[in-house]
Amino acid sequence: MTPRPAIFLDRDGVIIEDAHYLASPAQVRLIPGAADAIAALNRAGWPVVVVTNQSGVARGLFTVGAVEAVHAHLSEQLESYGARVEAYYYCPHFPTADVGAYRLECGCRKPKPGMLLRAAEELDLDLDRSWMVGDRASDLEAGAAAGTRTILVRTGYGATADATTLDRTRLNLELIASDLADAVTKGGLAERSRVAA
Repeated sequence: MTPRPAIFLDRDGVIIEDAHYLASPAQVRLIPGAADAIAALNRAGWPVVVVTNQSGVARGLFTVGAVEAVHAHLSEQLESYGARVEAYYYCPHFPTADVGAYRLECGCRKPKPGMLLRAAEELDLDLDRSWMVGDRASDLEAGAAAGTRTILVRTGYGATADATTLDRTRLNLELIASDLADAVTKGGLAERSRVAA
C-alpha cells in the first residue's frame, strides 16, 4: 500500500485550550472551530495524528494514565462533531525530571521529530506530503525535521509568537493562520488529500 499523507496536530493550544499541565479530562476545553476542522480533514481523507509533549508526567504532576484518560475524553468530544483522531503520540520525558524513569534526553520530545517518525512508521505515512500544525516554534521544528510542511496557528502560545523571528525556509512554514479552522480553509486542506492520496 502506498504511504498516506497525514495532518499532525499539536494538542494544547491547537485543538484544546492550553490549561498549563492539563491533568484531568474535566479540564478539556475545545478551541472553537477545532472539532469541525478535524471533521473536515477526516472527510477529505487525511489521517489526523496528535503529537504532544507531556512533560507533566516526568515532573510528577500527573500520570501516563491521566494523559490517556484526557485523550479518551477528547476523542469522545470530537466524536460528537463527527471528528476523529487516528492516533495519539505523546512524550512523557524531560531531561531534568523529578520522576527518574522519565528523566532522559529523548528523541521524541519536540522540537525533535521522534513522535512523527514513529507515527510514520507505524501508520504507513508519507511525511514529505504531510503537514504539522502547531502553536509553538518547537512544533514547527519537529515537523520540518521530519520533512513535513508546517503551519503556525495564532491560538495558545501562537497568539503571542513573534512570527517575524521565524525562519520560514528552515521551518518549512507555509502558512500562519488564526486557528485550526483557518489553517484548514486557507491551506486548502479540506480538498488537498483527495488529490494527493
